[in-house]
Amino acid sequence: MIKEIDAGDLQHRIAEGDECLLLDIRSAGELVQGMLPDAEHLPMHLLPLRIVELPKDKDVILYCRSGARSYNACAYLTRQGYANVINLRGGILNWTRSGYRLAAGAAG
Repeated sequence: MIKEIDAGDLQHRIAEGDECLLLDIRSAGELVQGMLPDAEHLPMHLLPLRIVELPKDKDVILYCRSGARSYNACAYLTRQGYANVINLRGGILNWTRSGYRLAAGAAG
């Protein structure tokens, strides 16, 4: 079963200073729309190549546009032995619909 978090719970964790890694797995072209504050960018297609960079000692919260790609990425990482991955339900669309701010997206 894939663990999920909704935008409100994630905002609360961020506000509390929770030590988690926010991972934006969208393509570079999608970043112009903005990113969650303090998120890191790792395109989904690079996950298998850079999986060793992901921490196992804190939660890794993945998100994409709608939550579908990040759900599949969480499933992949779970099969690779990561028990600390969490999908942002509804992705960045749900985040913005909930009224939370975005940071400027990084290029590439």
